[in-house]
Amino acid sequence: MANIENENYQEELSKTRTELEMLYDIGNAMRTTLNLEEILYIILTAATSHAGLSFNRAMLFLVNEKENRLEGKMGIGPDSAEDASKIWTHIEKNKIGLEELISIETQFDNLKKSKLNQTIKSIKIPIREDSGVIALTVMEGLPFIINTLEAKQKVKNEFSIILDLDEFVTVPLKAKDKVIGVLLADNRFNKNPITNDAVRVLTMFANQAGLAIENSRLYEQTVVLSNSDSLTGLWNHGYFQYLLEEEIKKSSLMKFCFTLLMIDIDNFKVFNDTYGHQAGDSIIREISKIFRDVSRKIDAVARYGGEEFGIILPITKKEEALILAERIRRAVETSPGLKNITISIGVSSFPEDGEKKEDLIAYADRALYEAKRSGKNKICA
Repeated sequence: MANIENENYQEELSKTRTELEMLYDIGNAMRTTLNLEEILYIILTAATSHAGLSFNRAMLFLVNEKENRLEGKMGIGPDSAEDASKIWTHIEKNKIGLEELISIETQFDNLKKSKLNQTIKSIKIPIREDSGVIALTVMEGLPFIINTLEAKQKVKNEFSIILDLDEFVTVPLKAKDKVIGVLLADNRFNKNPITNDAVRVLTMFANQAGLAIENSRLYEQTVVLSNSDSLTGLWNHGYFQYLLEEEIKKSSLMKFCFTLLMIDIDNFKVFNDTYGHQAGDSIIREISKIFRDVSRKIDAVARYGGEEFGIILPITKKEEALILAERIRRAVETSPGLKNITISIGVSSFPEDGEKKEDLIAYADRALYEAKRSGKNKICA
């Protein structure tokens, strides 16, 4: 009897050691970056890797406190049983470990093509009792395991149907006793049962993940604040220079084009001298808001200096950029809060006008000068 108890004890000890080593390795992986997208990718890869928690699929939702809802951020897992078999055979054959799987550069392209990931990103769930188990995970701050027929019937709603969920588990992501998101995992393809042990380890992992996400958010907030213009909230001159360099590197590598807009407020010195600097600051703030509202999410808008602004338009040809520039010019000209205020815009494109930062700025500045010289309130390329 004593021998059996000792064997059981040794088995439990070995299992606990293995779990702790795995969580330690995953924790180290999460400490390699402060970029939120990369952190989410590492978390979900760890949840689905055979060297990690071994779930077939994992999906992550983060709380948007302002809107009081959960928003799908990322999902990792095969799109079909056929894909699952190919992926797992390849991983097993090549003995690919967690460190290789989270190699961001090699894996991110596949993630962009994933149907599951695209579906997750489109999901928004109100945080209220009638929204289902994912919302309840936030409200209760507790994991839910859906593995009985009765439980499956109770949680059948549009989200479970869209995600093709059958047996699954949800765990809260916590940071400093506050639930900041939900991790959902299942075994859609191999149908392995989700055990209480698996839920226990997933919950411990989720606590690590929650802290990593919160640290990443705090870091990104710091980056934004330290690189923002205090008057307008736009990127400042220094960060604009950095973003332009990064866009050149990325576009050179991917063989993309992009366009740069340099913008100047017409007759601003006269306005400032007539109405004072406070009125001038008000104009700059109002124009900055228009630039933010009219430009696209992918565009980088910066205050270049004084009354001059720069906008980087990624993956945008000059012809498309001219349409966007006209939309911006028109929005300023017709704004009720900007009576008689207009802007001039100079345009240059990569790589046709230059492949260096200095050349692109010089060409856009030259075009801006021409717009000012030939009458203002216009766009020149």
